[in-house]
Amino acid sequence: GLESLRAKDSHAALQEAFTASSKAEFRVVEYSVQSNHLHVLVESKDERALASGMNGLAVRIAKRLNLLRRRVGQVFADRYHARILRTPSEVRRALVYVLQNARKHGAWVARVADAYSSGPMFDGWRRDKGGAQSSPRLLERARTWLLAVGWRRFGLIGLLELPTGADQPRPDSACG
Repeated sequence: GLESLRAKDSHAALQEAFTASSKAEFRVVEYSVQSNHLHVLVESKDERALASGMNGLAVRIAKRLNLLRRRVGQVFADRYHARILRTPSEVRRALVYVLQNARKHGAWVARVADAYSSGPMFDGWRRDKGGAQSSPRLLERARTWLLAVGWRRFGLIGLLELPTGADQPRPDSACG
């Protein structure tokens, strides 16, 4: 019963929820807003911190979106799906998946980062032909080696790169 999450006012409410959810043991590091769901990369101290952090994030998002849309009721039909990333290559693939998800679905075709993601703030873009300049960071920076540094061993991410296995051919190579 919600309008698309890919609207400026919804996006602003989501960004507020992401920053308000940040704690020492849990933080949203990257995200992508789709019309009816979100993709987030988070760091957490352990499984308990992840569960607590995601629950708090879901409540904050629901409250903000319900207030914005002057409605009551459930916002999320399902719980989150967690996948622990253990290697630099897995983290890089997850970054591409999250940051380029709208492009994968054809919702974003410009040669700039998706405005409804943390892409404009992301500092891991390959700077081809003028490339992307990151804007000031709203979210906390990654603290784990894998998400802060390790993934870069496999190359920075191209602005037109699509997730591996996407239905469309990838215009950029996976490694820069």
